Amino acid sequence: MPHHPLTLSLAATASLLALSVPLGGARAAEPDLKGRCLALEKTMAGRWPDGSTRIVSATPQAAGPVTLPPMMPGAPGTPVQLPEHCEVYGVMHERTGVDGQAYAIRFHIRLPAAWNQGFFFQGGGGTNGEVGNAIGPTGSDTPPALVQGYAVVSQDSGHDNGRNTDPTHGGTTAFGFDPQARADYGNASLKPVADAAKALVAAFYGAAPHRSYFVGCSKGGEEGMVFAQQHPEEFDGILASAPGFALPRAALAQAWDVQAFAGLAKGPDGQPSFPLLSAAFSDADLNLVRDAVLEACDADDGAKDGIVGTFAQCTAAKVAPALKARTCAGAKADGCLSADQVTAITRSYGGPRTKAGQAIYSDWPWDAGVAAPGWRIWKLGLADKVPSLNVALGGASLASVFTTPPTPLPPDPQALLRWQMGLDIDQTAARLTATSATFPRSAWQDVSARSADLSGLKARGAKLMVPHGASDPVFSINDTLAWWREVDGREGGKAAAFVRVFPVPGMNHCAGGPATAHYDAFGALVRWVEQGQAPDRILASAGPDTPWPGRTRPLCPYPKVARYKGTGDLNSADSFDCAL
Repeated sequence: MPHHPLTLSLAATASLLALSVPLGGARAAEPDLKGRCLALEKTMAGRWPDGSTRIVSATPQAAGPVTLPPMMPGAPGTPVQLPEHCEVYGVMHERTGVDGQAYAIRFHIRLPAAWNQGFFFQGGGGTNGEVGNAIGPTGSDTPPALVQGYAVVSQDSGHDNGRNTDPTHGGTTAFGFDPQARADYGNASLKPVADAAKALVAAFYGAAPHRSYFVGCSKGGEEGMVFAQQHPEEFDGILASAPGFALPRAALAQAWDVQAFAGLAKGPDGQPSFPLLSAAFSDADLNLVRDAVLEACDADDGAKDGIVGTFAQCTAAKVAPALKARTCAGAKADGCLSADQVTAITRSYGGPRTKAGQAIYSDWPWDAGVAAPGWRIWKLGLADKVPSLNVALGGASLASVFTTPPTPLPPDPQALLRWQMGLDIDQTAARLTATSATFPRSAWQDVSARSADLSGLKARGAKLMVPHGASDPVFSINDTLAWWREVDGREGGKAAAFVRVFPVPGMNHCAGGPATAHYDAFGALVRWVEQGQAPDRILASAGPDTPWPGRTRPLCPYPKVARYKGTGDLNSADSFDCAL
């Protein structure tokens, strides 16, 4: 998938959370930071856990300002003041792939002069391929991890968008044609980078980290799940937001969506047209869908307030009468939806199925965030601003990375749309788990982390938190909730002792939407890990881009939801309890 600016923004802001300082407070580094930084290559000789690791550069950095990328296109960046630190770039596993390209795992570490004894692994986003800024940017108006005193690492997951691109094989998704690069992207690069970074931290400060945390959203959420399930010894706390832990199936769901919506976007030749996809639903049309959802489900949490607190019960059957009431009697007109539009969006929300009716991925809850730009960007695109990411990102990744054998396609949206429209869903579903002589492991084995077995994490005493938007158009929260129920079943109904899912009604993918999407999940995680304070609710607030700036709500651990007490200010969290 070629990296759109939104994807880079999502990758750079892969954690929608705030950061706080671990117990023990800040510990100042020795005053000769510059000398120790410049000597790191010599210091680390023979001390790397993986002998292929080497330092590319180690540079002392004075304190100074930077501007972090915006969470959404068009929004202003966030200025922050970075502390004095040592900035390190490293590389490992340099090799030549089966496609003749030069691959390696590259990582980026910042070591602050005033260290709080914490280690922070910053998750990636999209198809990665970017080494990351190793700043640990946050999404809730709080300082990033580096500013908080954490040593921070980010990585490119084994391929580089600048080096490993091929215009005949998906552009920047060409790495999917190399089996090791695909494995590194999915999971294989994570532990080597974590171990290398921890070794560097210990050598630089003369002590191992007191606490270690992983924070990521989207692909970063999947990476957090990899650590939780496969390498639970690495972290004390993991914040895996909107986890793409079923990425191949979700990519097939994107193709399913394209097939549902592109029939509404035909050009003069009668064929689906990528430039017209964004017009399949106007903003007014999506507002009608939102209004139908609110009419059907808004009041079920006790408050008619524009937030569907009980989103998990907002089903197609429940919304259907309200959609029917907004369906045009004849031809499409302003103020009503065409019958084809209702059919298309109902098909999309139902999720991909085989011809026999078997679910391949998941369905989606009907939620009020359907009319927000963050929903439209993925499913349909923003006209003349952002192309449909279900095509530009989803199509390219499904062709190159998530199916065996991969399909060589140019990174051209119209070509990707045409390919997605021609897919047989049943046959493509089989390719998610297929293997070959070149790919002895399937895409599902390499790029998924949906196991319900968290016994290792539990035994270690580590904690896992999973915030997820109810209107996420990329990874269905229904899949995340189904996974949690599976985990809870394995744990005899006691999974909440170490893992909790926090739905955010109205929120889109990692951010945005008519939601109380500003919250300090990381602070809650640190208190859970270091003080034993299990998060029974997280205070969240609505931003200026919502209908109710400043509104507060409790985010509740599933299966509890925020229910109105019956009296009190609808804009105050104090008027709501977390209850079943």
